[in-house]
Amino acid sequence: MFTHNINDEIELRLLELSDAEALTNLTNECSEYLRRWLPWVDDSASIEDRLNFIKMTKKQYADNKGFQSGIWYKGELAGVIGYHGMDWSNKVTSLGYWLGERFQGNGIMTKATKAFVEYALVDMKLNRVEIRCAEENSKSRSIPKRLGFKEEGLIREAEWLYDHYVNHVVYGMLAKDWKNR
Repeated sequence: MFTHNINDEIELRLLELSDAEALTNLTNECSEYLRRWLPWVDDSASIEDRLNFIKMTKKQYADNKGFQSGIWYKGELAGVIGYHGMDWSNKVTSLGYWLGERFQGNGIMTKATKAFVEYALVDMKLNRVEIRCAEENSKSRSIPKRLGFKEEGLIREAEWLYDHYVNHVVYGMLAKDWKNR
């Protein structure tokens, strides 16, 4: 089971069914904010929705297709980070994340993302990690920039968010670049 202590305040660990209520509360607490950037918010309001998500993530982990981790800050669930899937034949994964609005500005997500990139490129020996962010989401885009990812391009109208499309900026990190940064 994946668990990683970043420091005395930040811990990453696989989500368990017992986390469903905390995840539901956090998602609902900041749903208006999250809705600006994430397409699943309206479909994730109940504990049952969160239980189904956690079950899906546990299956993803069991099938060796990546995993989702809760981000705990000072013992409180603050967000989620995870691999969208694993392309083992090409040694590639993509990474997604979100953080509750009140937890932002503490460096939590940058540290969590760094830990996930390190785990993918060093421990799992993947060759590439990709992060896609909505073009207008400057907070999300600042994370791969801070970690030395290369901006590789723009995918126009990549995602439907409720009533409009958003463009995605693609960032990539290669194992050889991660070692040499």
